[in-house]
Amino acid sequence: MEKKIAVLGSTGSIGRQTLEVIEALGRGYRVVALSAGSSDELLAEQVRRFKPELAVLSDVEAAGRLGNRIGDTGCTVLSGNEGQLQVAAWPSADLVVLAQVGFSGFGPLVAALQEGKKVALANKESMVIGGAILERMGLLDREKILPVDSEHSAIWQCLGGAGPDVVSRVYLTASGGPFFGKTKAELGAVTPGQALKHPNWQMGSKITIDSATMMNKGLEVIEAQWLFDLSLDQIEVIIHRQSIIHSMVEFIDGSIVAQLGVPDMRLPIQQAITHPERLASPVECFNPFGKTLDFYPPDRHNFPCLDLAYSAAGLGGTMPAVLNGANEIAVAEFIGNRIGFTAIPEVIAGVMESHTIIETPGIDDVIAADQWSRRKAAEIIDLQMGRMS
Repeated sequence: MEKKIAVLGSTGSIGRQTLEVIEALGRGYRVVALSAGSSDELLAEQVRRFKPELAVLSDVEAAGRLGNRIGDTGCTVLSGNEGQLQVAAWPSADLVVLAQVGFSGFGPLVAALQEGKKVALANKESMVIGGAILERMGLLDREKILPVDSEHSAIWQCLGGAGPDVVSRVYLTASGGPFFGKTKAELGAVTPGQALKHPNWQMGSKITIDSATMMNKGLEVIEAQWLFDLSLDQIEVIIHRQSIIHSMVEFIDGSIVAQLGVPDMRLPIQQAITHPERLASPVECFNPFGKTLDFYPPDRHNFPCLDLAYSAAGLGGTMPAVLNGANEIAVAEFIGNRIGFTAIPEVIAGVMESHTIIETPGIDDVIAADQWSRRKAAEIIDLQMGRMS
């Protein structure tokens, strides 16, 4: 039976790799809808290659150009946020791959789950800001949300259907990024170009910077909390420089189960797409002979973003959304050379300290908190820049 797939964020790093996986799988898997932000030229190429029924760009003008590029294909073209929601809820899709980056993934996740779709989730931010809301809405169906992040895919595979009551702890592995071992003084001089050179993974710019600051791992802690119904004290971050063990689960009997593989996102993507089957993959297998696997505790002093994420998760309510929004602004400003690397956690901490938490937020409250956090982060950055000039 053919599995029909919608891909949101198809022109980004995860989206492009998802299409590679689908193409390699061949017969039995078909793309029925694609979406992106403003990359009309690349999306047009993808439409001609995969022949979806629907293509959407958030940018209205870019969607107009897309329509001109693919007018002879019969593919429907839509635009804006409403178009993105239609991709997520597209009637013929059996599986929705959510590969958008940031807050923008939350609305499509809700739309897909409301339609009863299975979701291959590569957008950790949507769980960070909305995990509690999804639970209250009765949408946090852990049979329908299939993790794509390599660490969460590893936990999912290691659990094998076991519940949190038999889990002592989860070891969420982190590579340590490009600045492992550096002091705060050294980190103050790093450039965006250096931060974007991850030693093991090929990822988009935002997630690569998050990996360098350790915020990516902090967001993954919150995501794991909701995906696997874990308490924060069951989740421990551990530095594993080789990125071969993608996570480990320690059970209450003392057994530890780990998932290993080369650092290639096509593996967890395929696992989510083909589930519950396992099929052959073109990705090379890890050869254990002659290899050494090392583990270290995270450096919480020089990389404070990890503790900021734990704090936001513990406070709950609107605070995780505030953490995420402030981080998105700070990362963008660092990439744009407006602030330094060590200013990223300083900005986030300043925004969190200024926030009055709504303990049981609805969707509108989370959206408002996200917007407020972005404005507050920009205000703090402007003040910093004023002091520097």
